[in-house]
Amino acid sequence: MLTSYRKYTPYKSIALPRRKWPERRLDKAPDWCSVDLRDGNQALVEPMNAREKLEFFKALVSMGFKQIEIGFPSSSQIEYDFARELIKGGHIPSDVYVQVLAPAREQLIRRTFEAVEGAENVIMHLYNNTSPFFRQIVYHTDLAGVTDMAVRAARLMVELARDRDGKTTFEYSPEGFQATEPNSAVYVCSKVLDAFDATEENKLILNLPATVESLPSNAFADLVEYFIHRLDAGNRAVISVHPHNDRGTGVATAEMALLAGATRVEGTLFGNGERTGNCDLITLALNLYTQGVDPRLDFSSFNEVKRLYERLTHMHISPRQPYAGELVFTAFSGSHQDAIKKGFDYLREHDMPMWTMPYLPIDPRDLGGSYEPIIRINSQSGKGGVAYVMQSRFGYNIPTSMRPDFGRVIKREADRLEAELTPEQILRLFLSEYCDVESPYRLIAHDILERGEAGHSVVRFTGTIAYRNRVYSLEGEGNGPIDAFFQAMRDAHIDGFEFRGYHEHAIGEGSNARAVAYIELKYRGESYFGIGMESNVSIASIKGVISAINRALREEDQRG
Repeated sequence: MLTSYRKYTPYKSIALPRRKWPERRLDKAPDWCSVDLRDGNQALVEPMNAREKLEFFKALVSMGFKQIEIGFPSSSQIEYDFARELIKGGHIPSDVYVQVLAPAREQLIRRTFEAVEGAENVIMHLYNNTSPFFRQIVYHTDLAGVTDMAVRAARLMVELARDRDGKTTFEYSPEGFQATEPNSAVYVCSKVLDAFDATEENKLILNLPATVESLPSNAFADLVEYFIHRLDAGNRAVISVHPHNDRGTGVATAEMALLAGATRVEGTLFGNGERTGNCDLITLALNLYTQGVDPRLDFSSFNEVKRLYERLTHMHISPRQPYAGELVFTAFSGSHQDAIKKGFDYLREHDMPMWTMPYLPIDPRDLGGSYEPIIRINSQSGKGGVAYVMQSRFGYNIPTSMRPDFGRVIKREADRLEAELTPEQILRLFLSEYCDVESPYRLIAHDILERGEAGHSVVRFTGTIAYRNRVYSLEGEGNGPIDAFFQAMRDAHIDGFEFRGYHEHAIGEGSNARAVAYIELKYRGESYFGIGMESNVSIASIKGVISAINRALREEDQRG
């Protein structure tokens, strides 16, 4: 039992009685900035090498990212060299801004400017920590001290940018924003805003990081709204957020911060990053997509992106990762499967223009997936799921009345194996249980003759049937093949069976098409099902009747 909880300090709420963000809706995508190559890469057990980073960079560009933080050039020669390779190798499209991180230290800032010499569009990202914890323990200074540190660094960047060819955009992050007193954060950022000479034409990106996520998402949104209102920067600033995921709510924090007035988000693909990770930009973007908002990112090669991410980072996407995981569109529960099947049936029958599917917030095909793995069968599955697999995978449209019976067959087998059943296993059970039942009765020969008589048709069945080791002749007439066969059985003293239901459909196309006939018989108060398959629907029906009879007698023998 955890008993030391009293040593932790609860967060402090701020007074914001007229908060506006809860009433707003997100109707457009933010500006996206991928920090995979910096924040994400530095969190890897095996950081990417230059070749891998270049491949990752190109993938980000192809997805539509226009702002990409490529690294921390002053931190190591590898980082510096990668920036030079991107620029000298001509790998940066003219509409893409490369972002580089620099701490508020003169030597490292100068090194960072050297790294991006020749780049057409650059975001120079300055940071220092403003929280009281850092001021006291790390910097050994006060609020005025960290403010002066940031202002001097900003002025140096402005000076160095004058001598740089190409466009330079500035960004400032008060690291530890969520742990900084709200008015102190406003004070530091207002001074930095002026130091960068920010204007409407040359806006400063003010990036507000949840460096360690220590607040509920709603409390962070309050901070952002309060900050924007008190800063009163007009149109001189772009408000950005950089949420981490220590509380498991990085995406929610970003969404609520956007409602609070932020218009830019920094994060990573699939949430990779320090500790529990960064805000997952994939999830955030697709959350918008499912609300009818264009995310302005291209997911047409989503499966390729997943494979590339796992290969280059050596990280694994969880099977339950939103939108991307192997199992996120898969239902095992019987009730879920039944609802999903009915949802697909409804969409087909009503030609619905909008996606309204039980348990599936997004169409898997939009992400390069298929409907095939949506329903998988194990001991928790039900009749609807089994019917869906048989129809979607193999083309068998099992009648509603038969589904509970086949569902019990599948559940019994899944319990026996203590494992998931593959579609192929399900098909084999289906055929062996209902279609290939040739004992105790087996049809040997048959002849069906139809003739018109007094304004209606009369069908005559003649044939032979084997019962164990003996062969019997059958003959009967009726108003159809099944009726004629039933009459022939009665004449051969095979009785006690009542015809209850019949369904048929074709499976396959052209010369390979076969008729599938589903037969339901009642015998001693119980329903029994059989299936026949033949190119001729009449013979398929008769075979289905024999299978149903054999199943009934087999079960009677098993009961003793």
